[in-house]
Amino acid sequence: MKKLFTLLLAAAMVASFAACGQKENGTTTPAEGNTPAANTTGKEGETKASGKFIMATEAGFAPYEYVEGDTIIGVDVDIAQYIANELNMELEIMDVDFTNALLAPQQNKADFAAAGISITEERKESMDFTIEYASSKQVIVVKKGDTSITDEATMIAKTVGVQQGTTADLVYSDTEAYPGATVQAYKKYLVAADDLKNGKIDCIVMDELPAQMIIEQNQDLEILDVELFTDKYAFAVKKGNQELLDMINPILQELVDSGKIEEFTKKHMENAM
Repeated sequence: MKKLFTLLLAAAMVASFAACGQKENGTTTPAEGNTPAANTTGKEGETKASGKFIMATEAGFAPYEYVEGDTIIGVDVDIAQYIANELNMELEIMDVDFTNALLAPQQNKADFAAAGISITEERKESMDFTIEYASSKQVIVVKKGDTSITDEATMIAKTVGVQQGTTADLVYSDTEAYPGATVQAYKKYLVAADDLKNGKIDCIVMDELPAQMIIEQNQDLEILDVELFTDKYAFAVKKGNQELLDMINPILQELVDSGKIEEFTKKHMENAM
């Protein structure tokens, strides 16, 4: 029933907005390639269905998104592809840095962002989220054998590497909560890993599953047995775009309930390792 309802909703929206290149409500749809298909708006929060479903991501966050050959794959990609198929749309992936991935839907450059995005109250002020589909604990990555960091307190006394725009960046860059903390933000975790090995930073705070991928590629690093906090993941859409959320959420819930997301995660964990 969920699937049938979603397909009927998508079909109705395609019929309703078929003339997406013509003027509507006094607004002209921008040229293809500059604006996402499902997020082209005439009035604030209005969604127009069409042929492409554009995902903004940062493809350096295995197993959620990573590059194999010339192709971006991962858990988020499988989820997005499933949703696109259900909506009879073509998935298109935009690979940018994490900060720009978050901005892309708000700037009408993509329909949604998917990059292991954590739901936070601060982000809710500028974007809307789908239902959560996964969670991941934040861990500390250090050079193997380093015993100077044992918990959050000893970590904060060091130089902490994070990915720019992530929850770890938001948390540990908060000078009121963590006065005196030294945080180095990176666009890519692999660059942070190189700096950690070269002694330019003392540790990295990141999600557990991508951390395992980093360790697999860097045997001289290790994950401490310390859980800092747990993130909940969702896709991000333009603020006020409830119509798009109503299209995505029933399908996403179906994937959660059926265990498909766990299957995607297991597959990409094994593949990325």
